[in-house]
This record gives sequence, C-alpha cells and structure tokens, in this order.
Amino acid sequence: MSTPQQSPSLAQRRGMPDPETLARLQRLREQFVRMQMEYGFAVDEVLTKIEILRQEFLHLHRYNPIEHVTSRVKSPASILDKAMRRGIDLTPEAIRQGVTDIGGVRITCSFIADTSTVLEHLVSQTDIELVTVKDYIAQPKPNGYKSLHAIIRIPVFLSTGPVPTTVEVQIRTIAMDFWASLEHKIYYKYDGQVPDHLAQSLADAAAVADQLDRRMEQLHREVHGPHPEREERSRLDDLDERLLRALWERTGGGGYSATT
Repeated sequence: MSTPQQSPSLAQRRGMPDPETLARLQRLREQFVRMQMEYGFAVDEVLTKIEILRQEFLHLHRYNPIEHVTSRVKSPASILDKAMRRGIDLTPEAIRQGVTDIGGVRITCSFIADTSTVLEHLVSQTDIELVTVKDYIAQPKPNGYKSLHAIIRIPVFLSTGPVPTTVEVQIRTIAMDFWASLEHKIYYKYDGQVPDHLAQSLADAAAVADQLDRRMEQLHREVHGPHPEREERSRLDDLDERLLRALWERTGGGGYSATT
C-alpha cells in the first residue's frame, strides 16, 4: 500500500522556503551584517591612526605629507559579486580569506617619497600586521596605473574579544590619484573594453603625470632642501623661543616642578 504524499504547505505553494531553510538564510544574513560591521570598525581604526600621524607630522615635524584621506566598505552585493567571480565559497569564513579589500583606505600624499614614509610609519605600530605589499609605483601596471598597495591586519575589539580584520591601504600622489580616478571612469564607460587608441592615450597620460610628480618634487627640494620639515620648523623658532622664555620666567627661572 503506497504512502500518501504530504500536500505542500501554503508557503511552499507560494514559492517560499521552508522554515529550516529560512532560518539558515537568516543566520547567514546576520553573519554578513556582522562581518560588514567589523570591517567598518577596522577602517575606522585605521582612519584614527592616520589622523594621529597627520597631526603629529603637522605639529611636531611642521610638515604634513598627507593631503587627504578617503575610505569605503564594500556593500554585501559587491562582496558576493567579487566572491562569485573568484569562485570563492559564499560563506563569511571563505570570503574573509579570499577577499582582502572589503575595507579600504586611500591616502593621497604630496610627493612620491611621502608614500613610502607614510606606509612605514603606519605599519610600524605594534597592533598592525603587514600582510602584503604591492609597489605599483616602482613597477607600474601595463596601463600606467601607479599606487602603493598594502594589505594590513588590525584587531577590532568587540564584546566577544578581538577580531583580526584586514584592510587594504592605497597610498598615491595627487597626480596618481587624478589619473586613476579618470581612468576608472573611462573604463566604466566602456565596461572594461577600452579601445586600443584610448588605452594608449591613457598610458601616455600616466607618463605625463609621472613627469609632473617628479618635477614638482624636484622644485620642492630646490625651495625647501632635502628636509622640508626642518625648514618649516625654523620659521617658528622665534615663537618657540618666546614661549620657552615666558615659561622660564613664570616658573622662577627653573623652579618648575612636575607636581606643581
């Protein structure tokens, strides 16, 4: 005697997943929301560190190599799209391992030499781990793209404990950033299939941007010398001297105590 088949539920008849599948999807959604939140926190941590470096350069060294900073965290749709294109399993654990640019920070510097200086100061901090570096300034991409790329890992401290999270840091000059921004718009317009003559023109423009970078850096050194921070600091020596003299006089010529 055959067993009668169970009639489909109303949800199944309407094409909706069963409760068990729905619960799995809900858990997966919560995991992705949490993952995106963690990457947002990691980007915030890196931005804070960069701002501290900027203030230190400005107030102590009297020279600020950082022009401006931008950041972004990929949307869940963008994350999943990249994972599928790379053949990565669509789980938070696999995506964490296979997609390293979910959180990104871009630093625009004044001159070429500043790019390596800023990266060196950033990754020298004890809670930052340098994972990989790709120097597209020393070895540009075939299309002329130049930038210093680094993948770093930084702990995000949550109520459940620290979560090591990767952030991609791109460091480039103003000229490199200008070229890369326009190149991206052109490639987007042609959906990546840029005609050969435009691709060559972009490569030529990248060479012109590089010449501009190097010429401006040469002019900067001619005006300020090899150590511009010393030149800019000397302009405030008279102010510093007056402040020190006033402090000396106010404390009675050396009677200042740390406990006063």
